[in-house]
Amino acid sequence: MSSPVAEPLDRYEDLLVRQLCGVLSTYLEASQVNDCVRAYQFGATAHAGQFRKTGEPYICHPVSVAISLAEMRMDANGIMAAILHDVIEDTPVSKKDLSIAFSKEVADLVDGVTKLSKIGSKTQAEAQAENVRKMFLAMGKDLRVIMVKLADRLHNMQTLGIMPPQKKRRIARETLDIYAPIANRLGMSNIRHKLETLSFEAMYPFRYRVLQSSVKKARGNRSKIVSTIEASIKSRLAQAELDCEVSGREKNLYSIYQKMLHKKVSLSEVFDVYAFRIFSNSIDNCYRILGIIHNMYKPIPGRFKDYIALPKANGYQSLHTIVIGPYGTPIEVQIRTHDMHRMAESGIAAHWLYKSDDDKSSKFQARANEWLRDLLEIQQSAGDSLEFIENLKIDLFPQEVFVFTPKGKIIKMPRGATVVDFAYAVHTDVGNACVSARIDKQLVPLQTKLENGVTIEVITTQWARPNPLWLNYVTTAKARSSIRNYLKHFKQQEAIILGRRLLDKELQAMHLHLDAIGQTRIDALLKILSLKTFDELLEDIGLGNKMPFLIAKYLTQDDINAHIKLDDMSQTQKTPLIIKGTEGMVITLAKCCRPIPGDSIIGFFNPGKGIVVHDHECRNRSVIRKKHASWLDVEWCPNVTGDFAVDLRIEILNQRGSLATIASTISEQDANIENVTVVDQDDRVSVDLITLTVKNRVHLAKIMRRLKDLSIVLKITRAKA
Repeated sequence: MSSPVAEPLDRYEDLLVRQLCGVLSTYLEASQVNDCVRAYQFGATAHAGQFRKTGEPYICHPVSVAISLAEMRMDANGIMAAILHDVIEDTPVSKKDLSIAFSKEVADLVDGVTKLSKIGSKTQAEAQAENVRKMFLAMGKDLRVIMVKLADRLHNMQTLGIMPPQKKRRIARETLDIYAPIANRLGMSNIRHKLETLSFEAMYPFRYRVLQSSVKKARGNRSKIVSTIEASIKSRLAQAELDCEVSGREKNLYSIYQKMLHKKVSLSEVFDVYAFRIFSNSIDNCYRILGIIHNMYKPIPGRFKDYIALPKANGYQSLHTIVIGPYGTPIEVQIRTHDMHRMAESGIAAHWLYKSDDDKSSKFQARANEWLRDLLEIQQSAGDSLEFIENLKIDLFPQEVFVFTPKGKIIKMPRGATVVDFAYAVHTDVGNACVSARIDKQLVPLQTKLENGVTIEVITTQWARPNPLWLNYVTTAKARSSIRNYLKHFKQQEAIILGRRLLDKELQAMHLHLDAIGQTRIDALLKILSLKTFDELLEDIGLGNKMPFLIAKYLTQDDINAHIKLDDMSQTQKTPLIIKGTEGMVITLAKCCRPIPGDSIIGFFNPGKGIVVHDHECRNRSVIRKKHASWLDVEWCPNVTGDFAVDLRIEILNQRGSLATIASTISEQDANIENVTVVDQDDRVSVDLITLTVKNRVHLAKIMRRLKDLSIVLKITRAKA
């Protein structure tokens, strides 16, 4: 692998290499340029005999990617990684080979960009999601990975020409869904606009050509108006002795198309807005220029945005205003410093491109790293790669609102975010323990949507835990993945605790205790069941996937390898399982019969979900017993506490105020109504199904006696199934 290419270079290839060396020599030392040339020779040897569909040698692609990065003044290791970014995927070269030939840093960068091989029967969506997930893991360690990947994607988009239309559209959709938003999130608007325009052309070639032609014609008609407005702005700024640049701003074809699509307007209406950028030397001058523009032309209320005081999440800073110019035409003006403009165009790339300017990009890089840390936290808790991609897309398309903590810290949230989203943005532990909040000192529910400028104080308690219902209204990826992760592990822990109780109960019936079972016997059983840990076995028992009676027999029989049928339930438990009613997700009370303390109950194993407790008199019991051979005796804990739902079927006289009387009577007996359903109704009688919460069977009997005493109640029964 060490010998350089001996054959004469292809003319186009030679041209690209000379161009790369020319750019590199403007900012790298000669020894570093030589290292990059050595990487090119290594890559050319590795890719020898490989050609792109355009017919050019394959090495031309990575060299083109390296040129894009060199124009951003990427460091030598980043350039070498760009030249070598496909060797692990497309050639026999390994990561270890790269470490030996160059350095571990270069090898790690290349590995971060390398796609995973498709495994087994993964769908294309799953494979792509896994690739993006791996890329973000590598990005968390080194941001140059995403720089190489974006430059790689940009060159692929520029050379899509000969691909089949279906593949073009798929790659373009992927670019719009993932890569363009990432470039935007990292503040790299220059690359983002190129990716969007190329994707638009690949997805809708006819629309692109028509729009491009129409814009070209419209531009010719507008040139005189643009030059007139530009001249008047320059003249007024010169009178105020402000040294600044003024230029007309060209709108991106894709953004024009998006505005036409979403606002359902014609090209003339979109193109009717004249856009200008004004560049100044200082922030103070930006605000002075804004005052002058507002004196020249009347501003449109509600269309002013101050992204200097409150930068966007991607670090973008500028003043935006829309004013009514001459001829009644709207004028969009963006005012920013030269440094802000460089950051807006290059984003994270400014870390390399403008490193000499007292490292002005350090604050932005901190933002990017903070975002990546959040993404890594999300990906660690995501169930699979597709879930991670779903969360990533949520995070890549934010429209921000700015809110304050009680100490005055500004936190950016996507529009539509709720109090729960804010709590998780502060800290995962705060989100997990939140119960309510105060917005501007007023108590509000957790699903309240946030508005600009409000101050939020989250109220937490030690006993609180995430509610699955939160997933219906949270909007941020961090909140969604944190809730899912907590619930997943919480259910797992509950299942392990229940599994231990069930197994202990069976062993006690055999006059044994779990602690008395030797580790050797447990290990032998785990091997037979193909499980790695004892906790996995306990979880399976708790979820109803394994029967505790059979596991107890396995653990206590003389020959651990003897065969026992998994459905052998000829013996049942002698001691019932005690139910407290607060076990959570792995022990649930059936909604068909709604058992309450004092009722005679029976438990059925529902594989994968745990134990479902039914009333012994439940009408569904016989059906369930036929379906579920796995059942167990259960009893209520003698001192059980809490509120339990129960259904009452009430026939009442259909007259004004009847339901209100029923409700107030139930309330007087210290019970709460959860739901009322009208089952049947005529002019005289109304049959209602009322779901209320009670402490136990005695409490329910007291309520029913009190209701029977009412003259409007004709009949009352407890509904079971």
